[in-house]
Amino acid sequence: MCTPPTLTPLSGSHRVILSVEALGSAAREGETHRHHEAQTHRPTMTVERIFDEIGHFKRFQACLYFAAAFQVIACGIHYLASVFLVQTPNFVCGGPGNITEVLYGNLTASSLEDILPIFKAGTGPLVVTTGGGEQWQLSRCHSATGINPQPFTDTLYTNKTVKACEGTFVYDLTEVHQSIVTDWDLVCEKEWLAKLCQPTFMLGVLIGALVFGDLADRIGRVKIMMFTSLCQFVLGVSVAFSGNYYIFVVLRFLLAMVSSGYLVVVFVYVTEFTGIKVRTWTSMHVHAVFAVGIMVVALVGYLVRVWWIYQIILSTCTSPFLLFCWKFPETPFYLMARGRYKDAQALLDRMARFNGLKCRLKVEDLLEPEERENGTALLGQEEERPAPSEKKLSILSLFSSWRMARRTCTVWSIWFIGSLGYYVFSLGSVNLGGNQYMNLFLAGAVEIPSYLVGCFAMDQIGRKKTCAPALLLAGVACMLIIVVPADIDALAIALSMIGKSAIAIAFGLIYLYTCELYPTIIRSLAVGSGSMICRVGSVVAPFCVYLADYWIYLPQLIVGILAFIIGVLTLLLPETLGRPLTTTLEEAEALGREPIKTNSTLGHNDAEDGLEMNQHEAKA
Repeated sequence: MCTPPTLTPLSGSHRVILSVEALGSAAREGETHRHHEAQTHRPTMTVERIFDEIGHFKRFQACLYFAAAFQVIACGIHYLASVFLVQTPNFVCGGPGNITEVLYGNLTASSLEDILPIFKAGTGPLVVTTGGGEQWQLSRCHSATGINPQPFTDTLYTNKTVKACEGTFVYDLTEVHQSIVTDWDLVCEKEWLAKLCQPTFMLGVLIGALVFGDLADRIGRVKIMMFTSLCQFVLGVSVAFSGNYYIFVVLRFLLAMVSSGYLVVVFVYVTEFTGIKVRTWTSMHVHAVFAVGIMVVALVGYLVRVWWIYQIILSTCTSPFLLFCWKFPETPFYLMARGRYKDAQALLDRMARFNGLKCRLKVEDLLEPEERENGTALLGQEEERPAPSEKKLSILSLFSSWRMARRTCTVWSIWFIGSLGYYVFSLGSVNLGGNQYMNLFLAGAVEIPSYLVGCFAMDQIGRKKTCAPALLLAGVACMLIIVVPADIDALAIALSMIGKSAIAIAFGLIYLYTCELYPTIIRSLAVGSGSMICRVGSVVAPFCVYLADYWIYLPQLIVGILAFIIGVLTLLLPETLGRPLTTTLEEAEALGREPIKTNSTLGHNDAEDGLEMNQHEAKA
């Protein structure tokens, strides 16, 4: 059995017993020496013990986990849906009048639609003849008519009148039947509008991560999950009926906010409902469910080539979740931290009953001995009491001390490079060729083995010793790509896949690692702010890829250097494998500190030795 976590002190005189380790740390600080010395021989009973009593991942937790993870598919869907929503097919400027003949190289046709599947911009003129006998040379964004042209030929006009296309374009609809680009002519001078769709979505993700992460710590995880999942369905369907580009962008922005909000909170939710023995796997496999959403996008995109039908199907894939999400209970960590003892006791009884066990653990066991006599009164309270530190819950709480500030900066850096590297590797993979739908499907499928490897490593060698080598490996892979001869494509592709897999491992475990590095009172805020930094990386990634125009290996050089430096910094973070979830900032700050044996802590030696033995057994 591992050392249990502790709960934040609550308002009034009702406090929760601190763990032996937290007591020793506080005593070494000297600020509350006498208080904690008096607590030395008191039994340690904390929320984490719930899982020892009623199971780390039995029927109740399993049902909640798979139900909550099911909606993560929708997050993966909406994050990647724009790949086909804003797809730009081959196109050319529409000719004036009725076209009777088309010439492209040695090929002739009777209409532009017949020649577009083989037309390549910049390879030569596309010449058409109209019913009035006029000859026009067409390109993607301009059309030109010759002055005294030669007989029908593809020779470039020397004397010509050029004009821009005035909203008349002809699209190749063999692959893409209908997208927002073809509907609203987002090409040529409007091309930037199409390219703005994904950065705008990512901006919504950035804001939503911070907003909903903070709200989840204030009003509860379940309320946010219910609200965001409902909004995902409503906004997702509404996007399909956008009347114009600007409504489309606004709806997608709001959809991004709620999708990000759900994704942030669900990680905290499943973390607080599963025990230490399975927490690594339950957290990491949420990413695998997200990857399933990517594969769903590829499959639906292949089968449905009309954007608004495609959007409706994607938005309704996870609609059954709305039928049972309102039954989700709040987490025991949140209930106890907010003083909702009656609800916490009811949840304990419900979990035990569903798991076929008898609940012997009472909420008053989590209180200090002198307060247990008031347990009945506490359990009778109906109103939620805000924690005394609630007014201080802000992003500044992540920087409450120099130690926490350094930790936050390193954690944010991992979030940033994880997202930046992931999208740089992903966007660079489009040059591999082949079927775009299959490529996207494989891009999602290849992540699953990475998460399996990451899970195994995290449980065997620890979070820090998995994250740091993964980042270092990604950095080395990027550097090797630079020195590989340009004619050895297979080796470059293999190194790129190794780098992407390594980044995926680091990117996947940082959610759980962040949850374990921060206490209950700011855990959602920590994950939310980290996800915000992650979205900054995803917004920067396309611009990083554009740097390849100056030097083809510049994106890999940037990612490689950053990944290597951040990998080294990760080695300075505390290890959390087998450690309990913390509740107060003081406990979180004490992570990684080696106990110093003094007279004030000698009384703790026996208990600490026993706890260390239990931790060793849990790791084994």
